[in-house]
Parts: sequence; C-alpha cells; structure tokens
Amino acid sequence: MILEHIEGPWDVKSLSAEEITVLASEIRQFLIDKISVTGGHLASNLGVVELTIALYLAFDLPKDKVIWDVGHQSYTHKILSGRREMFSDLRQYGGLSGFPKRKESPYDAFDTGHSSTSISAGLGMAQGRDLMGDDYAVVSVIGDGALTGGMAYEALNNAAHMKKNFIIVLNDNNMSISENVGGMSRYLSGIRSNVKYNNLKRRVSESLSRIPVVGESLVDKISRTKNSIKQLVIPGMLFENMGVTYLGPVDGHNVKELVKVFREARNMNHAVLVHVITKKGKGYAPAEKNPARFHGIEPFDAATGTVLKKKEYPSYTDVFSKELCIQAAKNPKIVAVTAAMPDGTGLKPFKKQFPDRFFDVGIAEQHAVTSAAGMAAAGMKPVVAVYSSFLQRGFDQILHDVCIQNLSVVFALDRAGLVGSDGETHQGIFDLSYLTCIPNMTVMAPKNLWELRRELDYALNEHEGPIAIRYPRGQAYRGLKEFDSPVEYGKGEILFEGQEIALLAVGSMVSTAEHIRDKLQAEGFSCTLANGRFIKPVDYRLVEKLASTHSFLVVLEENVLQGGYGIAVKAWVQERHPNVKVLTVGLPDAYVEHGNVSVLRETLGIDSDSIIKAMRATYLPLAGSFRASDNR
Repeated sequence: MILEHIEGPWDVKSLSAEEITVLASEIRQFLIDKISVTGGHLASNLGVVELTIALYLAFDLPKDKVIWDVGHQSYTHKILSGRREMFSDLRQYGGLSGFPKRKESPYDAFDTGHSSTSISAGLGMAQGRDLMGDDYAVVSVIGDGALTGGMAYEALNNAAHMKKNFIIVLNDNNMSISENVGGMSRYLSGIRSNVKYNNLKRRVSESLSRIPVVGESLVDKISRTKNSIKQLVIPGMLFENMGVTYLGPVDGHNVKELVKVFREARNMNHAVLVHVITKKGKGYAPAEKNPARFHGIEPFDAATGTVLKKKEYPSYTDVFSKELCIQAAKNPKIVAVTAAMPDGTGLKPFKKQFPDRFFDVGIAEQHAVTSAAGMAAAGMKPVVAVYSSFLQRGFDQILHDVCIQNLSVVFALDRAGLVGSDGETHQGIFDLSYLTCIPNMTVMAPKNLWELRRELDYALNEHEGPIAIRYPRGQAYRGLKEFDSPVEYGKGEILFEGQEIALLAVGSMVSTAEHIRDKLQAEGFSCTLANGRFIKPVDYRLVEKLASTHSFLVVLEENVLQGGYGIAVKAWVQERHPNVKVLTVGLPDAYVEHGNVSVLRETLGIDSDSIIKAMRATYLPLAGSFRASDNR
C-alpha cells in the first residue's frame, strides 16, 4: 500500500501520477474503515481527498500555511502530515481531534471549528507575514456553504486591498451540512453549469497562445483585465468586481489540473480565489446518496452505511421537533428559523408540514436572530432553533435587536452542555452565562422530555418577550415523569422533601442530582431535591426555602461556573444565610476538549460519584460518614 509509506509532504511529492490516483483511493478506504468505527465527519472528507493532495503537491507545508474553514474536512490533511496511526483514537478523549489544532501539529496553521472564518484568519496571517518580512503562501480553504456567512464577505472586501499573494480556495460541493440555500448558492450554481464559458475560455486561450512571439503575453494581459471574456459570458463576476481575481471553476478531483491552477494562483501578487468543484461523499455510495446524513456520523456498518447504534428512545431534538409541529398546527403565527441545520435541529418535519413558515437562512446565525426579531415585530412568533455553541455568534443581535425591544423570540438551544467528540468549539457550556447577563431575557432548562414539552408550550403561548430553552444532545431523560406540573414564570419545584441536604439542579443535572440523592439516602442522609426550571429569573423564593431549612445546599448545572446559575444562588444564600454551606457544581473556567460525554463528565467532576466526593470534602457530616465507611 502506498498510504502506509506516507509520513509527510515529501512522500507525497515523490509519487508518480499513477501512484497519486492509487493514494486517493486508499485514503478514501482508510477514512471509511476508521470513521465507521469511531464516528466522525465522513462525507466532507471524502470530497476533498484530491484537493488536499494537490495542496500538498503545489505548496511547501508546513512553511506554507493552509487554513481549513470549519475544519471538519481536514482528515486527509492529517493523514498526509503524519498522523495516520492516530486515527484509531479519532475524537476520543486524549486522542486525535476531528478539527485542526495548532498544539497537535505544526501542519495545523489555525484552530477552526465554526464556519466562515478562514478568509479573515488567512488574510490576517498574510498581513502578519508581510509585516514580518516573511515569504510563505497562505491558503484559506472555504466551502460554498460558508459563503452564506457574512463574515466571509467582510474578509473578501478587505482582501481586495492585498498587494501581495493571498489564496482563497472555494471548495464548492453545493452543500453545507444540509443543502445550500440563497442567492450565493444560485450564483455558484450558474458558474458551475456554465460549460460554454469554460470551453470558450479554454479555446480562446489555446488559440491566442499559438500566436508567435506575442501569444503568451496576450493571454496574460487578457486574463488580467476586468473586461476579459469571463465578464462577457458570466454577468456580474462577483469576486472580480470585489477586487479578487477569480480562477475556475476547476475539477476538484483532478489533481493535475488543481496543481496547475494552484501554482498559477501562487504567482499572483494580490488576492486570488480558486473555484474548485467537488462531490461531497465521493467514492462511497451511501455518502454520495445522502451526504447530509454522513456529514457527522456515528459508528456505522461500512458495507451498508447503516448506523450501528439504534435509537431506543427519542432525543430532546425529537421531542422538540414533534411538539413544535403540534403547536404550529394550532397557531399560524408560529414560524421556525434555522441556520443551515434543519436536520440537526429537528426542523425538517416542520419544513415539510409548514413550508411557508420555515426559513433556512444558511450559515448566518446573526441574520437568523435579527430576521426573527423582525418577524416578531411584525406580529409573528418566531422560534430560532440552533446549537448552543453556534448561537454565540449571534450574541450582539440577541442583545441589541431582540432584547432591547423585548421582542417575543423563542430560542431553542440544542446541544447545550457537553456534546462530546467535536471538542472545544462545539461544547455548549457558556449559554447560561452569556444569556442570563442580558436584560429582558428569560432562560429555562427542562429536567426531562415532558418538561421540554411544557416549557415550549409556555414559551409559545404564555410568555411575552425573549425566552431561551436549552436542552442537551442525545436521549431525552424519561425519569421523574410523575412531576409534570404546569410551568409558571420564574418558579421552580421541589421534587422530594428532605431535611439535611438540599440539591438544587437545572436541566440535565436534575437526573444527576436524583442519582446523588438515591445514593445518599441509602447511607441514611435526608435529601431534598429541587428542580430550578428557570435559570433566569432565579426562583429566590425556592432558594430561600431551601437555605432556611437545610444546612448544606448543592447547586448543579452543566455550564461553566463563571457567570452561571450556581454563582448567583451562592451569592444570594451567603448574604442572607452565612451559616449554610453552599457547594456549586459546574464546569471549570476552561475550554473542554473532545471525548465521550461520560468520560468528560467524570474527568470534569460533574458525574454523581465525583459530586458526592466533593460534597464529602465540603460538608463535615458527610466526611464523617465517608471515614466511617472506609473503616468498615
């Protein structure tokens, strides 16, 4: 096998054209074999195999810098840069990251995990290069789906001022995670399909090149003028009109053609965009047929593409999806907004049932939030369904466009808390902190699937003003079903009454607190268990009741402690009940790397056993029980 002998760019550069073809095939099979075991991003990586090989051939890595937008399509890059043997632990705790990481390898030029950032990062790096007097190429690889993000255009606008080389590679596969939407998608589709333009360009160039003495010079002059043949055949030429030279489109699976155009781009003393056409999921029939399903996939049967782990119970996303459709059938003012993730957020059934009330804005969270604010101002009831970590990108719009006007926008925050294998950029562990600091915002978190239904019903039918409901990834908790009281603004609930220790939890940590209570009850301790329900406003009446009747209060949340629920409760209790011991349980002031959620919870000390250990270290009666149990 050729792949077994690839340890770095020098090995790739030594291969013949025939060996390059074999290498591409071997990489695809390697990716299918490994990701079928570990899970990961498959379709996007299968689509950029030849593109990545061409980058390794045309440039001098790691001296030259390649920045991958989002970064989940960097697997081939990791293989070719000597990390092939690390793929058995891909996205596992302590193992290979599924995204570029500067601390992981000198070949990773910039950490990426969210969309539409690579042009800005690359432009800044190129500017830094020039100021430092260095000489290396900077290449930003960005997908067509990422061009729905406004940040990309801010960077393109600025890139036009570059006086030295800067290369943008537009990887156009007509997909983001789900199918692309909007004007840019239609624009690129027109370029893709304009075979007449490409054939004409090639024939004219070849004919002019054959003119003795002046032919090559003439071709060069024509290619440099804004009124060249491409302007005549393709109206607009958006990139050229912005001041960025456009090359392409190029077959993204033809290594020879890619290398040729990359070398041409390298010789230009300004910003240049190379438009590359690829096929997402290429080489694996199930991924080609359904690239969205194989974007981020759990372990699967490589022969059939069937996911190995079957869903036994509905996820929180499923519960949200079903309840939203039920509510929308009763209320024609309800509309749904997503930022290129109708599948991941559970809005696909809503789209099918209410197509006129469904809005996919592309990868544009800021626009999603403000457009929802506009719809709310027009009298509609918009629901913005988004992953917790992605909503961070719309923070200013939440504060400025929604909350200042106290508009009734519902934020459905999926993937809140620890999400696992995607790592730092995707952990939804900051939302309680960044949302609760905004005036007029209300924040809730359900303890189980029934409470999610209750909270969504409340948000859509009773609440006035901005409101967020945050819920975790994965299977919805089915315990505590007997506690299904109606939601009242700002009120939590006591689930079990005790006398000595009070456990006050929100969201996913209610089930953890239930397990803690069961274990401590078995040791003879009397424990109260309360569900906060509302993170903002905090139910201080409930807190007062707990603090005035218990000697030890434990507050649990799956969010960073800094600026979170526990800090607010602890400050209130310490001011009014200084004799009550308060333990706050949450996540540290740090970024959480990739790994299995159960492993992360244990490592970070928010699983039930770790919390009980912390409780023993904080509360003397528990510590005495611990010593006694040690002596038995």
